[in-house]
Amino acid sequence: DFFSAGTDSTAVATDWALAELINNPRVLQKAREEVESVVGKDRLVDEADIQNLPYIRAVVKETFRMHPPLPVVKRKCTEECEINGYVIPEGALILFNVWAVGRDPKYWDRPAEFRPERFLENGGEGDVGPIDLRGQHFQLLPFGSGRRMCPGVNLATSGMATFLASVIQCFDLQVVGPNGQILKGNDAKVSMEERPGLTVPREHHLLCVPHARTSVAAKLLSS
Repeated sequence: DFFSAGTDSTAVATDWALAELINNPRVLQKAREEVESVVGKDRLVDEADIQNLPYIRAVVKETFRMHPPLPVVKRKCTEECEINGYVIPEGALILFNVWAVGRDPKYWDRPAEFRPERFLENGGEGDVGPIDLRGQHFQLLPFGSGRRMCPGVNLATSGMATFLASVIQCFDLQVVGPNGQILKGNDAKVSMEERPGLTVPREHHLLCVPHARTSVAAKLLSS
């Protein structure tokens, strides 16, 4: 259970992140500039670099806000309580719609936009702000909260950030159309349709051709 929960949910989240980056070239370019500024072009991104890449970390948070791998978190009420006039009996199963909360305009400005800057201080140009993924802020609960939150939150976030930074650093991704053709310009978009399921993956496979951005990147990857 731990293996399948960790691999499937992380793969789904990474797929969504790549799709959002492809469809939002401004975000992709800003993330790439940060990686090149901090890491340079002479070596690959390492997990130790992620702490110095606030925009990459914000991209991860924004992905989990819009596309939580598990859209619903469930808990069992341990004692009777009253919330907003509703009596919740002891033993009741409570389902939290994490997907809906992440897109609620009461908590998020322009929630339908993929905008990592919302998680950064100083108007989107500073370090990562206080809203975290560890269940302390109830408008962002992709890993649940409390004693039974997902134990793999650190592994998932750091691994995903490292992978995305590596792809951004080394590759340009060319989107492939349904007939195998390379899409360009405004047509170079990927579908954001969701497929119902436990982890809410994308409806269609992400088809793209990776091209090494520079000869240095190609050399690094082959070494």
